[in-house]
Amino acid sequence: MNIFSAFKKANIDFVLVGLGNPGKQYEKTRHNVGFNAIDYIADKCSVRLNKLKFSALTEKCVIGDKNVLLVKPQTYMNNSGEAVGAIARFYKLTPEKIIVICDDIALPCGALRLRMKGSAGGHNGLKSINAHLKSELYPRIKIGVGEKPSPEYDLADWVLGVPTAGDIKLIENRNDDILKTVELLVQGKTDAALNECNRAIK
Repeated sequence: MNIFSAFKKANIDFVLVGLGNPGKQYEKTRHNVGFNAIDYIADKCSVRLNKLKFSALTEKCVIGDKNVLLVKPQTYMNNSGEAVGAIARFYKLTPEKIIVICDDIALPCGALRLRMKGSAGGHNGLKSINAHLKSELYPRIKIGVGEKPSPEYDLADWVLGVPTAGDIKLIENRNDDILKTVELLVQGKTDAALNECNRAIK
C-alpha cells in the first residue's frame, strides 16, 4: 500500500504537530524548525495546511496506512498546548497518539533525537503541551539547532534568530529521516523509530 495514499476514513489515528511561531518574520528561525518539517512532510504527502481549525493550520493525510492530522499551531510557541489539547479532546486521542516535532538547543545543529516521553526540558512549547494534555507520555522528535554561542547570549534572541546557511542545510538534510521516523512510529515500530532517529546524532 502506498504510504502516501489518499485520506479515506473520517477518523484520525495520529496527530503530527510541528512547533513554531506564525508570521513571516519567524519563518526561517531556529524555533520554527518544527513548522518547516511539517511543511516538508505535507509536500511529500501532496497536501497543504490551509485549514484553520483548533487555532491551528491543519490537514489530513495518510502515512504508513494511518490517518494522520498534520498540525501547525497558530497560538505562538508558548501556548502551543491550547491547539494540541483541543485537537486531542476532539478526536479522543491519548497522548501516545500525539507526535511532536520541535527544536532543541541542547543538540548539535542537524542532530535528531526521539524521546517517547519526558519533561519539557525548558522548552516552552512542550511545557504548554504537557499542561494541556496533563501528560508527558507523548513522543517528541527533537531537531538540534545548536547551543547559544555564549552563556550570556539571550536565549530568546538565539531561538528567534536565523541559522547560518550551513546550519540550515544541516537541518533540512534531516527532513527525510524525520519522515521515516514518523512512518515507523505510526506503524507501532517504536524500536526501529528510535534507531532511525537517534543513530546519526552528531
